[in-house]
Amino acid sequence: MTRCDALIVGGGPAGSTCARLLRFAGWTVVVADRARFPRDKVCGGWITPEVFPLLDLEAAEYRAAGLTMQAIRGFRTSIMGEDSIETRYPNVVSYAIRRCEFDDFLLRRAGIRLMEDTPLRTLRRSGDLWIANDQIETPVVVGARGHFCPVASRLQGTRDAVRPVIAKEAEFRLDGCRTSVESDIPELFFCRDLEGYGWCVRKDEYVNVGIGRRPGGDFGGHVRGFLSFLAGSGRTPNVSTLPLRGHAYYAMGAGVRPLVGPGTLIAGDAAGLAYPESGEGIRPAIEAGRLAAQTLIAANGSYGIDDLMPYATRLRRLHRPVTRTPEPLRPAVTVVGRALMHSAAFTRHVVINRWFLRA
Repeated sequence: MTRCDALIVGGGPAGSTCARLLRFAGWTVVVADRARFPRDKVCGGWITPEVFPLLDLEAAEYRAAGLTMQAIRGFRTSIMGEDSIETRYPNVVSYAIRRCEFDDFLLRRAGIRLMEDTPLRTLRRSGDLWIANDQIETPVVVGARGHFCPVASRLQGTRDAVRPVIAKEAEFRLDGCRTSVESDIPELFFCRDLEGYGWCVRKDEYVNVGIGRRPGGDFGGHVRGFLSFLAGSGRTPNVSTLPLRGHAYYAMGAGVRPLVGPGTLIAGDAAGLAYPESGEGIRPAIEAGRLAAQTLIAANGSYGIDDLMPYATRLRRLHRPVTRTPEPLRPAVTVVGRALMHSAAFTRHVVINRWFLRA
């Protein structure tokens, strides 16, 4: 039986951040993940400069490791098929990274024991301890394996009451193919009903394309329409033959699921932390990983619900639950929203600065 001070289920940004801080505090940590790293994690993958201080990492250190880090100095936004607005900045406002590289780098940097190809099959309580897969014994389990995290499912005990945002995307090497997408200017294409958006992000010699939407409607039809639009506009080669990978996440603020239980916390997409306007989940996942580690260290060996509740309280302050526009008002809001999307000022100050850059 393997014994550790904390088992973290999921080796993404939330899990690796939490693991690293716990190790620095002298904890023995095991990270278990069903994948083998570097894993094929498809993601639009841009991070703001504020992410690096959260990781205690210099951008130059990451680049020096030979990993993709494409500087972003602006965005092009549009209602899909309509004229776009270009928003440029005098400085770097984001970086495009490849998740297969980024997650692996953070996990190896954490310097903890990693159990790859190890899905969480069983989790049972034995006194004040958890027994995972009948082979790991620990007082603390952190669930950080994304929307379908088994730790989150166990905490909740019932099926999700609301449906998540769903997305499909692909990342491919250009290999000499031409693209009109500029390296430092990702393009965002909002659906006409404003219930989602597509994107095209250049990452050196790679391009990531995808579309995400809130629940409802013909998602498959939107995906096909978006891919056809990309190919017809000359932005990418024919991507309709690429194997698109799907995923789901909540973008509704902390509190969609229970966040803590006896000796248990959930973080990242498992906790529904993706920003509601952009769907970006990397920064909130890292924030949650840090906060989870700080809470566990402060608990000083007592891991009851009351001891861990400060984590839930602080996380809900950072990511307040989101209230959707009432159904009868949505048509009017959509019409006004489409009009505003043609305003350069609204695009810069609200869509990009507030929603996507969180400035």
